[in-house]
Amino acid sequence: MATRVIPRKILKGPRYNTSTKPLNTVHPSLTPAIAPPALFEKPPKVPAEAVLAMDDGERLFTSVSTGRLLRSAAMLHATAVGPMVDMGMWVMRSPLFQSGLWRDLVTYTTRETFFSHFCAGEDAVTASKSIMALNDAGLRGMLVYGVEDAHDNEGCDRNLNGFLETVTVSKSLPPASASFIVVKITAICPMALLERVSDLLRWQQKDPSFVLPWKQDSLPIFAETSPLYHTQKRPEPLTPEEESDLQLANQRLLQLCQTCEEVNMPLLVDAEHTTVQPAIDYLTYAAAIKHNKGSNPIVFGTLQTYLKDAKDRLLLTTKAAEKMGVPMGFKLVRGAYMSTESKLAESFGNASPIHNTIQDTHNCFNDCASFMLEKVANGPDSVVLATHNIESGKLAVAKAHELGVGKVKNKLEFAQLYGMAEALSYGLSNAGFQVSKYMTFGPVEMVMPYLLRRAEENRGLLAASGFDRQLMRYAKFKFLFINLLVT
Repeated sequence: MATRVIPRKILKGPRYNTSTKPLNTVHPSLTPAIAPPALFEKPPKVPAEAVLAMDDGERLFTSVSTGRLLRSAAMLHATAVGPMVDMGMWVMRSPLFQSGLWRDLVTYTTRETFFSHFCAGEDAVTASKSIMALNDAGLRGMLVYGVEDAHDNEGCDRNLNGFLETVTVSKSLPPASASFIVVKITAICPMALLERVSDLLRWQQKDPSFVLPWKQDSLPIFAETSPLYHTQKRPEPLTPEEESDLQLANQRLLQLCQTCEEVNMPLLVDAEHTTVQPAIDYLTYAAAIKHNKGSNPIVFGTLQTYLKDAKDRLLLTTKAAEKMGVPMGFKLVRGAYMSTESKLAESFGNASPIHNTIQDTHNCFNDCASFMLEKVANGPDSVVLATHNIESGKLAVAKAHELGVGKVKNKLEFAQLYGMAEALSYGLSNAGFQVSKYMTFGPVEMVMPYLLRRAEENRGLLAASGFDRQLMRYAKFKFLFINLLVT
């Protein structure tokens, strides 16, 4: 068969316009006055585009198998179609999912579509194989046992065993291929108790004379700008049974921290909605005081920067930790409970705690990232920048390069969700940064809430997903044309 010539424009990587209005990369009040030590001597400034190349599909996805590339392209296209996502979400939420043959059919369909793309497997062993495959492509994995909520001590104990098993499995992985074990406090402490503790902590913030006899050493969890409307009246003290349950929850977390410390595997505590976040921060920071020593934090908290008070809380917490000599680790994210938070605030007659505009959220994330990169350069703190936003990625790369902290192991990690923002993940990895994928695993029924959030997030062409689809489309067409050449 005659050889076919592929037009050059087909083989040329597509360019994607990621420019936005200029962002405030460093807020004046967030820049430490101290100069970085000699170890992090500042190199010459280099434009972010020169470090983070995002316009060459072939280079970005060179380590990804064609099969995975094609499947990812198909799934990302499908999840961008609003009616298709709505239908899938309706099916996954339907009562049909709870009964007999229909349940089996829905489970099978979900497993072969959303689950296979956004989740790493149905158990820790399978997830570890997914991590090894990622590691071959230059990425790392965060092991996320997908259980979300517990409502009694029996469920909490069962969930703790799942997290401990995850740590055990991580020991069998190649060195540094797994970056974190991720835990949800809502899975090891009953939700109702977290709500009660959060109410009590909020009331103490309103009235400092309010005594909490069970409270242990922790770090600031509120700022003056933090919303307190959730707690309208003075709450009743914890009952003896509730105090006992709180102690059990704290022991579960400390056991998990100790197990992670023994295998030198950082533990990352996920964030939740503001109804229970004060209690989560309280328990997380108390554990950090006990386990974060030296220059490598074991316990990492999560800060959601779509909240108006995020920057103020970050400043207060890190300042208090520095005074106590506690190295801190934070994961910075934008946030995942926007509609819930706005509706709750409205029900109390209050303004939403979420930033008024998406640009304000971008600015907050970038300011907090810049602040934490300065902390990494000047001390023992660590940061995970969890973002799908290409502009934030470029700004962080430029700042890290300016400070010379880009390739300091275990101090700076970029992160994206498994199955999303692939172009950004591989672009950052190709630029020499540590990059992890957030890899949820567990039975399909268990991870359904997680899958529903991913489906919701993909509706309407998120910028990063749109970029991925464009690059993957390029790779797919290139693959097809190359096959035509050899047939």
